[in-house]
Amino acid sequence: MVTKQDTHSGKRADIRSLVLMVIGILLLNFVGSFYFKRFDLTSEKRYTLAASTKQLLENLNDEVYLKVYLSGDFNPGFTRLRNEAREILDEFKAYSHKQVQYEFITPGEGLTKEETANLEKQLYEKGLIPEGITIKGKDKTTQSVLWPGAIVSYKGKEAVWQIFTRQSPGIDPETCINNSVEELEYSLTNTIRKLQRTKRAEVTFLEGHHELDTAYQYDFMRVLSEYYNVNHTSIAKGHELGSLKGSDALIITKPDTSFSDKEKFVIDQYIMNGGKVLWLIDPVSTNTDSLRKGFTIGINRPLGIEDMLFKYGVRLNPVLVQDLNCGYLKINVGFQKGQPKFQLFPWLYTPLVLPNGEHPIVKNLDLIKFDFLSTLDTVTAKEIKKTILLSTSKYTKTQPTPARIALSMVQMRPKETQFINSYQPVACLLEGEFRSFVEYRLPAALLSDSNFKYIDKGKKTKMIVVADGDVARNEFNRSTGEVFPLGYDRNTQQTFANKTFLLNCVNYLLDDEGMLQLRAREVKLRLLDKKKINLQRSKWQSINLILPLVLLLAMAAGQYYFRRKKYS
Repeated sequence: MVTKQDTHSGKRADIRSLVLMVIGILLLNFVGSFYFKRFDLTSEKRYTLAASTKQLLENLNDEVYLKVYLSGDFNPGFTRLRNEAREILDEFKAYSHKQVQYEFITPGEGLTKEETANLEKQLYEKGLIPEGITIKGKDKTTQSVLWPGAIVSYKGKEAVWQIFTRQSPGIDPETCINNSVEELEYSLTNTIRKLQRTKRAEVTFLEGHHELDTAYQYDFMRVLSEYYNVNHTSIAKGHELGSLKGSDALIITKPDTSFSDKEKFVIDQYIMNGGKVLWLIDPVSTNTDSLRKGFTIGINRPLGIEDMLFKYGVRLNPVLVQDLNCGYLKINVGFQKGQPKFQLFPWLYTPLVLPNGEHPIVKNLDLIKFDFLSTLDTVTAKEIKKTILLSTSKYTKTQPTPARIALSMVQMRPKETQFINSYQPVACLLEGEFRSFVEYRLPAALLSDSNFKYIDKGKKTKMIVVADGDVARNEFNRSTGEVFPLGYDRNTQQTFANKTFLLNCVNYLLDDEGMLQLRAREVKLRLLDKKKINLQRSKWQSINLILPLVLLLAMAAGQYYFRRKKYS
């Protein structure tokens, strides 16, 4: 039998437990206010910011304010993107000690049509790109326009953070959303860096040797101009070493004429002084115009820089790569109803290279498209670290030059037994203190001349050599002036990772490794299976409706049973 005294003792114990719990919670919050720790339970650490991002946020000395226009009623994809953007902003706010502040705005809310139109015009002029979406309801489908971006303000300056990025035609909306989510930390960090930057590095494209036309490397130059000052220079006759003075990186894109000794010396001394070089070189010459007529010949293209590269640690091989992992050519196979009929054929001379290394330049990159690719080998060079960035697939065949290349080859079935030159290296990173290619070869008169400046062993620097110049080539329609994105293939309407690869190369050469870490991150979105949703909709709706009620009734019955047993 329960006495009155026992009842009072039980109440006192309950009150004491409650008071202790409240005191414990208050104490825990007090101690927690002096320490900051966030836990990320996702497998890919989606909500863990990169070390470079945390350092950027901790060093903010003024408020970063964002007006985010991604607000309102959307379809599920953009709702997910909005939620992800809000979460990354909360992370930035926490690690910046509330120096990052934001608000979500619904464009046009509470405004007249005229005021809404003026606002949208201002957003467009500032650089925000609108996106049309379709919202499907039970009874009707509506079209809407949203502005998936933000205006970022810092120290009186403004920049645009484009949260959603539309990919090339043929890529489905869910993939675009996924890619945009992957880019959130990188794109926001990049926007803040742009606002902070007071001095931009100089990137110089070499001219004078029939390098790629500006129109055909426009997109590469455009994306570099978002980070660096981009210019052009020639070191041909009449130009001295001073032409490269002040340049932080030199890009040499598919030259097709030989370099003179003086030009080579200028580049060599630029490297000895710490300059970085991205070499995009075709050791084999092919004529695509002749190929359209039926066939062409691939011949060795001596550029005079072979001895330089050999001294630095790389040898380019005058061979052509054929790879079973390749792109396609669109070829006219006849006429149908008076119109030409085109068909896609695998083209072995367009290798698609999938990076599989862990180096930040190539980590998590998609396929990279090459055209008439050659190979390279590393050779002995003292104190130089060599890293192979890209290699061909297992099913590779190398063809020595001169090589006859005929369009009719697309109709021939390749023999897999011939593709035995597996994993040929095609891109290499070199790092260290390079030695001049003219070391021990200069006459004593020049070496003793006080007016002649020469360095035989350079400062620590980097260079990247790629055995193809077309990796930087974007498609260009001369009749309309339309420039296609770098890496976009008009035959298959697929976009390859050429632009990201080259941008990573330049970022790494110029020590922007923090940006590489962010761009290499991969976020996995666990998307629902639409087919299963349609087939099993009723089943899961019933389970979600009935199961909670059953559990609730079971818990109530259990509690009733145990209480009755306890107090009977």
